[in-house]
Amino acid sequence: MAAPPPNPVPVAYQGGSASVPDWLNKGDNSWQMISATLVGLQSMPGLVILYGSIVKKKWAVNSAFMALYAFAAVVLCWVVWAYKMSFGDKLLPFWGKAGPALGQKFLIKQAVLPATTQFYENGEVETAVIAPFYPMASMVWFQCVFAAITLILLAGSVLGRMNFKAWMAFVPLWLTFSYTIGAFSLWGGGFLFHWGVMDYSGGYVIHLSSGIAGLTTAFWVGPRSTKDRERFPPNNVLLMLAGAGLLWMGWAGFNGGDPYTANIDSSMAVLNTNICAATSLLVWTWLDVIFFKKPSVIGAVQGMITGLVCITPGAGLVQGWAAIIMGILSGSVPWFTMMIVHKRWALIQKIDDTLGVFHTHAVAGLLGGVLTGLFAEPQLCALFLPVTNSRGGVYGGSGGIQVFKQLVGAAFIIGWNVVVTSIICVGINLVIPLRMSEEQLLIGDDAVHGEEAYALWGDGEKYDSTKHGDTADALSMEPKL
Repeated sequence: MAAPPPNPVPVAYQGGSASVPDWLNKGDNSWQMISATLVGLQSMPGLVILYGSIVKKKWAVNSAFMALYAFAAVVLCWVVWAYKMSFGDKLLPFWGKAGPALGQKFLIKQAVLPATTQFYENGEVETAVIAPFYPMASMVWFQCVFAAITLILLAGSVLGRMNFKAWMAFVPLWLTFSYTIGAFSLWGGGFLFHWGVMDYSGGYVIHLSSGIAGLTTAFWVGPRSTKDRERFPPNNVLLMLAGAGLLWMGWAGFNGGDPYTANIDSSMAVLNTNICAATSLLVWTWLDVIFFKKPSVIGAVQGMITGLVCITPGAGLVQGWAAIIMGILSGSVPWFTMMIVHKRWALIQKIDDTLGVFHTHAVAGLLGGVLTGLFAEPQLCALFLPVTNSRGGVYGGSGGIQVFKQLVGAAFIIGWNVVVTSIICVGINLVIPLRMSEEQLLIGDDAVHGEEAYALWGDGEKYDSTKHGDTADALSMEPKL
């Protein structure tokens, strides 16, 4: 009998082969990798551009570099030990067992979050373990870019004065002892996950934690120089908008990728994200016009961010009308805390939060978490959450306790971050000064990195005749009237 003809399709594309196992869904895998790339672009180059543009000229390089360094450092720490602390086997109710995510056998097998099986009180399975139809490698990278952007958001609170060497030590420590706790507790199968606290895509894990940790770090580092606090104009508003645009559009992957599949809930999440962000931007701008008589483009970006943050914990759990309500509140409540409360509260004024991360991320993240507890729609909850019959407060039934659960989850994230971030800062300061020297604070990028963003003599730079020419020569070149 003649042998069958060879398959003309390469092994790499053959269904049921080692490279295309039966459990692999190419659509889901494609969307997960695209989502991860979109979230990665939010940081690199999105926030790198935004940070480098929204700060004073003399801090452009330092601010952008803090974001760049954090991204690279998190990637390495994540695959060596932090991924499994966040999404691996349970060690404690709030922490997974550390271990590398580097071996071939681990990375090419079907993705699974081993601690996520939900059980009834009698021990029967309520919801099966999370096991998406793509390899662990896709899951590891997707979760990595979330961890990276959290550190970069935190950096926004301490721009313009934190010692870069202290930042190099801070990133792996905070990732290990703070981020992994929130991620496992709420996403990886920890006690808040199984209790039913809702955090669709990081309102608590990412935004509340970065805002609270950022404010705490700012307290320990101390304020910027008096001159910088009094005047800190952005060095390039148009480039800042380019970074903000990458942030907004990248949020499609941020929220749309969290069902771990390209399903109908993913579509709801992406649409709600844009509805809330647009509404929040408009409301913030209207408030600027009403109370300050001028529409501020920086204010509009702040409103955009608060809208994106607020919808994040409920992106795939609420209906479109709820996304509008959340946008109205996210454009007004953080505006009020930033523009009114901050200026009248002496305690908060003493802490120099450079970009107002506390307001745009902590306040907006907490607001979004509470509103999700109100507006989470039962049918949408059933598409995503491990606890059956979950619903928001406005839908009655078991929804009555959901807001309480959301507040408890927020309290845990806030408390943990205040304490652990303080310990990390105090510990680092024993070895490396958290704050730059006075000379570095005066000069900026040139003193810290020996590099400048623009080839112009300007703010923060000391006059140097070898670089800027003799004063007499300069005066002789001025046009005569």
